[in-house]
Amino acid sequence: MDAATVHQTGTGPGTWAMGSLFEHLVSAGQTDGRLGMSMVTQPPGTATPLHRHTLEAEALFVLAGQITYRAGDAVHELTEGSFLFLPQRLPHAFRVRGEAPARFLALTVPGGLMGLYDEVGIPARDMRLPGEDGLAMDAEIARWNEVGPRYGLEVVGPPIPA
Repeated sequence: MDAATVHQTGTGPGTWAMGSLFEHLVSAGQTDGRLGMSMVTQPPGTATPLHRHTLEAEALFVLAGQITYRAGDAVHELTEGSFLFLPQRLPHAFRVRGEAPARFLALTVPGGLMGLYDEVGIPARDMRLPGEDGLAMDAEIARWNEVGPRYGLEVVGPPIPA
């Protein structure tokens, strides 16, 4: 790679998955696979099952909102300015809390994991949370179960309770 990658926030491209917006800042294809990074916006109540990634480490930096995050056996309350690093294979889960969406920078090393959201979700029509124009959750869960293992995603437990 001989050139810089520049992205202006709000210009896309993006993916709607998990009822959320993943705006792609840099992809594995732009970094020779080394890095993937998205600006993620998720509505209150969004939660993942306890899972791990066998191929990547992850990091996130919270820009706005409240997120309860389980990493291994520890539970962390993340708010604006919080940073979290998840080593490869560490089981983790989260739930967005409060009344407002959470917005955070999500980074994976190497960068291939961001492709999972593209395969499971649908292209975002605008850089906003999806509404009725998003993918139905039952259809999306079937896609997660089918596509996730190819990306090293292993579900190992239930979500954090509401």
